[in-house]
Amino acid sequence: MAQQHQASPWEGVISGTTAAILASVIVYPLDIVKTQLQVHVQRQKQQDANDREKQTDTSENPTAYAHHDNFIDAISYILREEGILGLYSGLGSSILGTASMNFAYFYWSTTAQRLQQSAWHKYGISDTNSIAKELGLGAIGGAMAQLCTNPIAVISTRQQTRKATDRQRSMWETMVEIIQSEDGWTGLWRGFKVNLILVINPMITYGVYQWLKGVLLGLKKTKGLGSADAFLLGALSKVLATITTHPLIVAKTMLQCKPPDCRNGKPFSGFTEVLVYIVKNEGLLRLYKGLAPQIIKGFLVQGLMMMLKERTEILIRRAILLNRKQRLASLK
Repeated sequence: MAQQHQASPWEGVISGTTAAILASVIVYPLDIVKTQLQVHVQRQKQQDANDREKQTDTSENPTAYAHHDNFIDAISYILREEGILGLYSGLGSSILGTASMNFAYFYWSTTAQRLQQSAWHKYGISDTNSIAKELGLGAIGGAMAQLCTNPIAVISTRQQTRKATDRQRSMWETMVEIIQSEDGWTGLWRGFKVNLILVINPMITYGVYQWLKGVLLGLKKTKGLGSADAFLLGALSKVLATITTHPLIVAKTMLQCKPPDCRNGKPFSGFTEVLVYIVKNEGLLRLYKGLAPQIIKGFLVQGLMMMLKERTEILIRRAILLNRKQRLASLK
């Protein structure tokens, strides 16, 4: 029965994409806050306090980005300036991005897994629970997904990091604005190189998850994970991946948003320039700005997603079996 399910990637695609969308919507306000924190440029402490106040005072300079020191400060500012709806700015493009990314990821990773299993079976190779194998399959799925979804990620980031004085723009208006900038069409692919490097994030996440799942199932000697087990394994694997790759996540976010005011509209040329700029102007630790909400978001999203994915797969399998039984009964 297991081979029949593995023969088609659609079970993983549908369950994974559905679970990812539901989980992302639930914790979307955290996504807004962590993005705001990641794009904020904070001057080093030794800079003159008066100069720093001028850079961050949005009452005197309404076109400047607001100053956010921490998670509470950021969420308080959004609620004060935009109300509860401000915590859901850009939700539509984010849902589309999440759906397309996870659809592409689960499709290509499960397809790669099916091909790998067929090749192993053909040549008589034992298919063991190897973390290296799971990491490799995750890398293939992640790389193929990035080829399709980078423009949606850029649009979503622009919508999430708009200034309080800017009116909300639709996905189409945001895309036109990006294309009409000095980057042109290539602006929709900002951060693509670093996104390819960040393939290691889902690679680590799903690789570690599948490995831990295999270990746990072996210890329990059962065929499936419980909801609590799936949540915990998914959350832990995402936290590990987030801590490992966070500086690159910050660099990608700053590449995809509008240039900070202190650069006078000059965009970054690449993620290495972003990393050097942060270290030089803000300090080494600022490579991890927004880490707390990023971890909380990752913990909740990945935990909920893997829990929902496991439950959805069970429902799909039951629906398939029920449909087969009904078809067989109709033939008798």
